[in-house]
Amino acid sequence: MNDLPICVTCGVQYGESRDDCPICEDERQYVGWEGQRWTSLRELRETGHRSVVAEEGPGVFGVGTDPATAIGQRALLVRTPSGNVLWDMVTHLDDDLIRQVNELGGIDAIAISHPHFYGTMVEWAHVFDAPIHIHSADRRWVARPDESVVFWDGDTHEIAEGLTLINAGVHFDGGQVMHRRDGEDGRGALFSGDILQVVPDRRWVSFMYSYPNLIPERPRTVRRALSLLAPYGFDRVYGGWWKRVVRTDGAAAVRRSAERYLRFALDDSPDGPPPKPRAAP
Repeated sequence: MNDLPICVTCGVQYGESRDDCPICEDERQYVGWEGQRWTSLRELRETGHRSVVAEEGPGVFGVGTDPATAIGQRALLVRTPSGNVLWDMVTHLDDDLIRQVNELGGIDAIAISHPHFYGTMVEWAHVFDAPIHIHSADRRWVARPDESVVFWDGDTHEIAEGLTLINAGVHFDGGQVMHRRDGEDGRGALFSGDILQVVPDRRWVSFMYSYPNLIPERPRTVRRALSLLAPYGFDRVYGGWWKRVVRTDGAAAVRRSAERYLRFALDDSPDGPPPKPRAAP
């Protein structure tokens, strides 16, 4: 399927040719300033894209592309005794990347935080014979329907021993994060993509309905996510880009980040009357 169309802006592969990319036309994303453009896996390989695999944490390997494609995210190969999970997705895939992933033990399951990161997920599923776990609330965004996609319902879903998907619902209704109970020497780890966005000050995360268009997430959605995460301990939070990682005290970082976000989002009572407009000179 090397010639199936891939949206240049979001990097998502479609099952057949089309004129538009619904994912980019949604208000959370955007159509590129030069209009809708398409590429393919064949074109990416022919134009010199290559795979990058590097350790991002204990038992966690980043999987990316140089030069970066689409939004520029990297995926994470999470190695556990109960199987390897590819968390999130990149668009590029070639023989060298397949070899490197197989040398690390292959992939037993795939889970993706939200539609902007769907990439070439069906290609990966076929190559590694791995199911793709996606929350059913995001079913309509799957651009290439395939039997490898497994939809789940509810608030949580365990995909392997100690690996739990949580429907945080931030950014997309089906937005999910993954908790690894035994990560970080038993202190736990959270894999958040940009459902909980690790910001440049890596002591904090943030919550947005749209990142490129700067639309804030609804406070009730942030509160629900915080409530669902409360039972889970985690020391580290892995975001969606290289080195975007909260390296310690992750659960507390998420709580204080949510408190800060809500404090700013809901503050509609200034301390005093608004300043009077200055007279024109």
